[in-house]
Amino acid sequence: MRAMNTRLLAVLGVCLTSWAGAADPTLREAVATKLEAQAPNLLALYQHLHAQPELSFQEEQSAARMAAELRQAGYTVTTGVGKHGVVGVLTNGPGRTVLVRSDMDALPVPEETGLPYASHVKTKDAAGNDVPVMHACGHDIHMTCLVGVGRMLAQLKDRWQGTLVLIAQPAEETGSGARAMLKDGLFTRFPKPEVCLALHDFAGLPAGKVGYTPGYMLANVDSVDIVVRGVGGHGAWPHTTKDPVVLASEIVVALQTIVSREIEPGQAAVVTVGSIHGGTKHNIVPAEVKLQLTVRSYTDIVRRQSLDSIKRIARGQAISAGVPETLLPIVTVTEESTPATFNDPQITERVVDTLKQWLTDENVVRTPPVMGGEDFSELGRTPDKIPICLFWVGGLKREVFDDARLNGKPLPSLHSPFWAPDAPPTLKTGITAMTAAVLEFLQK
Repeated sequence: MRAMNTRLLAVLGVCLTSWAGAADPTLREAVATKLEAQAPNLLALYQHLHAQPELSFQEEQSAARMAAELRQAGYTVTTGVGKHGVVGVLTNGPGRTVLVRSDMDALPVPEETGLPYASHVKTKDAAGNDVPVMHACGHDIHMTCLVGVGRMLAQLKDRWQGTLVLIAQPAEETGSGARAMLKDGLFTRFPKPEVCLALHDFAGLPAGKVGYTPGYMLANVDSVDIVVRGVGGHGAWPHTTKDPVVLASEIVVALQTIVSREIEPGQAAVVTVGSIHGGTKHNIVPAEVKLQLTVRSYTDIVRRQSLDSIKRIARGQAISAGVPETLLPIVTVTEESTPATFNDPQITERVVDTLKQWLTDENVVRTPPVMGGEDFSELGRTPDKIPICLFWVGGLKREVFDDARLNGKPLPSLHSPFWAPDAPPTLKTGITAMTAAVLEFLQK
């Protein structure tokens, strides 16, 4: 577990027995009234964003719309942070600084939801390939919630004090957007937050519910490329070759022992070979085979152990096959990697108690950690060690969720071409929950 940053906790003045902002029914009523009035406009914004998705680091129109919305709400807005990142700042007297983050990018997925506002966008990806584009991970929900939260808090300035920083981040799906914004001065050019908050829509809960996980919530995610090299030749004379197809197959099998025999039982890890490519014809032994892996873990120790084991196994298998030193496998950990999301336990407890006041105990549920990844984690990994908290916002229609539980009907997951959150209640819950969380930290 990471050491707690006592200085920051002292500044935040964490008091786990008093939730003055959340306990005020007039404040909750004010937020509900304003949100009801804004609901049609926010739904239209969501549908627009859903129909106009953009890939990672291509979020020009999304960023422009987010910047315009935040300016209109009264924020001082800076664009082009980390390429297409947007930062909105609202200072409301002395006090703490809270950052709320949304991501903006979509995925190269063909939409099959059948919605009247479904995406029909096609574009070129970073490699120049023609691909369909869809908000299959709900970043359109996140953007709309950020705008809704921004509007709520700008209209409730008499109920809080301090500084609110809202960011719309590019390229979460490639794990590089948060790093890009940090490198471009997110914590130096703008007010440095004392806590960072985010939400994410969730396909495992019905709309109206919020899920939380103290500590490790999401995994370290590493993408690994292995080029298995050999000596090519004729398939009828295999004795004159060093066959990389056979060697790659042996490496794939040997990699399965990392989790089962090298990682301490009770520690979570995943090593999945998702792609294997090599050869061109039946009777030709190729010169190389390429493997692509995703590697998941929670702790930094297990992460390093897994990556080191992959390199050792690939090299060892090649040596045992008689591959010369000059042709040993090339193992590369790509830049599409993100550290685990660690929700500060005390900050999370404070958020949870607040949300229970606003949404009721029944609608705030503890969820187990998952092996997905999120680069929001980067905001808590700087030398400042700023505490972070990310929570889930359920997105399923209640009847669909109940039917699945009763009849075992499979549900579409995030990144599925069929994923479509029940937008009105999902937006209402997300905006209410995040507004409540921010008010808790910025209460007078």
